[in-house]
Amino acid sequence: MKTKQIVTQLLSSYEIELHYKRPLYDDMFHIQGVEEATLCFKSFIHPKRIDLKEFFLVMLLTNANRLIGISEVASGSTIGVMTNVKEIFQLALITNASAIIVCHNHPSGKLNISASDKKETAKLQKLAKLLDITLLDHIVITSEDSISFIQEGLL
Repeated sequence: MKTKQIVTQLLSSYEIELHYKRPLYDDMFHIQGVEEATLCFKSFIHPKRIDLKEFFLVMLLTNANRLIGISEVASGSTIGVMTNVKEIFQLALITNASAIIVCHNHPSGKLNISASDKKETAKLQKLAKLLDITLLDHIVITSEDSISFIQEGLL
Protein backbone atom coordinates (compact mmCIF):
# COMPACT_ATOMS: atom_id res chain seq x y z
CA MET A 1 0.00 0.00 0.00
CA LYS A 2 2.79 2.43 0.89
CA THR A 3 4.58 1.74 -2.43
CA LYS A 4 1.43 2.66 -4.34
CA GLN A 5 1.28 6.04 -2.58
CA ILE A 6 4.90 6.85 -3.49
CA VAL A 7 4.32 5.96 -7.14
CA THR A 8 1.16 8.07 -7.21
CA GLN A 9 3.06 11.00 -5.73
CA LEU A 10 5.88 10.64 -8.26
CA LEU A 11 3.50 10.50 -11.22
CA SER A 12 1.36 13.44 -10.14
CA SER A 13 1.87 16.58 -12.17
CA TYR A 14 3.44 19.77 -10.93
CA GLU A 15 2.67 23.27 -12.05
CA ILE A 16 5.39 25.63 -13.18
CA GLU A 17 4.64 29.31 -13.49
CA LEU A 18 7.04 31.87 -14.92
CA HIS A 19 6.77 35.64 -14.73
CA TYR A 20 8.74 38.28 -16.57
CA LYS A 21 8.14 42.00 -16.86
CA ARG A 22 10.02 43.81 -19.61
CA PRO A 23 11.64 47.14 -18.70
CA LEU A 24 10.06 50.28 -20.17
CA TYR A 25 11.00 50.50 -23.85
CA ASP A 26 12.43 54.03 -23.64
CA ASP A 27 14.67 52.99 -20.73
CA MET A 28 16.18 50.05 -22.60
CA PHE A 29 19.71 50.54 -24.00
CA HIS A 30 19.87 50.24 -27.80
CA ILE A 31 22.60 47.97 -29.18
CA GLN A 32 23.56 49.46 -32.55
CA GLY A 33 26.67 47.43 -33.25
CA VAL A 34 29.61 45.42 -32.01
CA GLU A 35 31.11 48.40 -30.16
CA GLU A 36 28.03 48.93 -27.94
CA ALA A 37 27.70 45.21 -27.26
CA THR A 38 31.38 44.93 -26.33
CA LEU A 39 31.15 47.90 -23.96
CA CYS A 40 28.10 46.36 -22.27
CA PHE A 41 29.84 43.02 -21.82
CA LYS A 42 33.03 44.66 -20.52
CA SER A 43 31.04 46.71 -18.02
CA PHE A 44 29.31 43.54 -16.81
CA ILE A 45 32.54 41.65 -16.00
CA HIS A 46 34.48 43.16 -13.12
CA PRO A 47 37.86 44.38 -14.47
CA LYS A 48 39.71 42.52 -11.73
CA ARG A 49 38.12 39.20 -12.79
CA ILE A 50 38.49 39.40 -16.58
CA ASP A 51 42.10 38.12 -16.57
CA LEU A 52 41.56 35.42 -13.92
CA LYS A 53 39.34 32.88 -15.63
CA GLU A 54 36.95 32.45 -18.54
CA PHE A 55 33.32 33.52 -18.37
CA PHE A 56 30.54 32.92 -20.88
CA LEU A 57 27.84 35.57 -21.10
CA VAL A 58 24.63 36.05 -23.04
CA MET A 59 23.02 39.34 -23.99
CA LEU A 60 19.24 39.16 -24.47
CA LEU A 61 17.69 41.56 -26.97
CA THR A 62 14.30 42.58 -28.31
CA ASN A 63 13.47 42.52 -32.01
CA ALA A 64 14.58 46.19 -32.13
CA ASN A 65 17.94 45.31 -30.50
CA ARG A 66 16.96 46.85 -27.18
CA LEU A 67 18.83 45.34 -24.23
CA ILE A 68 16.64 43.14 -22.04
CA GLY A 69 19.50 41.89 -19.91
CA ILE A 70 22.92 40.23 -19.64
CA SER A 71 23.63 37.03 -17.75
CA GLU A 72 26.75 35.08 -16.89
CA VAL A 73 25.80 31.53 -17.86
CA ALA A 74 29.11 29.79 -17.16
CA SER A 75 32.36 30.29 -15.32
CA GLY A 76 35.42 28.20 -16.07
CA SER A 77 39.14 28.10 -15.48
CA THR A 78 42.11 29.96 -16.90
CA ILE A 79 42.10 27.70 -19.97
CA GLY A 80 38.43 27.26 -20.82
CA VAL A 81 34.75 27.35 -19.98
CA MET A 82 31.96 24.85 -20.57
CA THR A 83 28.98 26.70 -21.99
CA ASN A 84 25.55 26.01 -20.64
CA VAL A 85 23.49 26.00 -23.84
CA LYS A 86 20.33 25.00 -22.02
CA GLU A 87 20.52 28.00 -19.69
CA ILE A 88 21.19 30.38 -22.60
CA PHE A 89 17.98 29.39 -24.33
CA GLN A 90 15.99 29.15 -21.09
CA LEU A 91 16.84 32.79 -20.46
CA ALA A 92 15.99 33.74 -24.04
CA LEU A 93 12.61 32.02 -23.85
CA ILE A 94 11.72 33.34 -20.38
CA THR A 95 12.51 36.92 -21.41
CA ASN A 96 10.90 36.53 -24.85
CA ALA A 97 14.18 37.62 -26.48
CA SER A 98 14.19 37.81 -30.26
CA ALA A 99 17.97 37.90 -30.51
CA ILE A 100 21.05 37.06 -28.50
CA ILE A 101 24.72 37.98 -28.55
CA VAL A 102 27.12 35.68 -26.74
CA CYS A 103 30.50 36.58 -25.36
CA HIS A 104 33.40 34.99 -23.56
CA ASN A 105 36.75 36.27 -22.41
CA HIS A 106 40.28 35.00 -22.95
CA PRO A 107 42.27 35.53 -19.72
CA SER A 108 45.51 34.91 -21.63
CA GLY A 109 45.00 38.14 -23.56
CA LYS A 110 45.24 36.36 -26.93
CA LEU A 111 42.52 37.38 -29.34
CA ASN A 112 42.36 34.28 -31.47
CA ILE A 113 39.16 32.45 -32.33
CA SER A 114 39.76 28.78 -31.63
CA ALA A 115 38.26 25.76 -33.37
CA SER A 116 36.20 25.06 -30.22
CA ASP A 117 34.89 28.66 -30.29
CA LYS A 118 33.76 28.12 -33.89
CA LYS A 119 32.18 24.75 -33.07
CA GLU A 120 30.27 26.16 -30.08
CA THR A 121 29.04 29.12 -32.13
CA ALA A 122 27.78 26.83 -34.90
CA LYS A 123 25.91 24.77 -32.30
CA LEU A 124 24.35 27.89 -30.78
CA GLN A 125 23.39 29.21 -34.22
CA LYS A 126 21.69 25.94 -35.15
CA LEU A 127 19.70 25.81 -31.89
CA ALA A 128 18.79 29.50 -32.09
CA LYS A 129 17.40 29.02 -35.59
CA LEU A 130 15.21 26.14 -34.37
CA LEU A 131 13.77 28.43 -31.67
CA ASP A 132 13.32 31.41 -34.04
CA ILE A 133 15.94 33.41 -32.15
CA THR A 134 18.67 35.28 -34.00
CA LEU A 135 22.29 34.80 -32.90
CA LEU A 136 23.64 38.23 -33.83
CA ASP A 137 27.27 37.76 -32.83
CA HIS A 138 29.84 35.99 -30.68
CA ILE A 139 32.37 38.36 -29.15
CA VAL A 140 35.67 37.34 -27.56
CA ILE A 141 37.08 39.93 -25.17
CA THR A 142 40.25 40.52 -23.20
CA SER A 143 41.03 43.34 -20.80
CA GLU A 144 42.72 45.19 -23.69
CA ASP A 145 40.65 44.46 -26.80
CA SER A 146 37.98 42.33 -28.48
CA ILE A 147 37.22 40.37 -31.63
CA SER A 148 33.84 39.62 -33.19
CA PHE A 149 32.69 36.70 -35.29
CA ILE A 150 30.68 39.13 -37.45
CA GLN A 151 33.65 41.42 -38.02
CA GLU A 152 35.82 38.42 -38.92
CA GLY A 153 33.19 37.10 -41.38
CA LEU A 154 32.61 33.92 -39.36
CA LEU A 155 28.88 34.40 -38.66
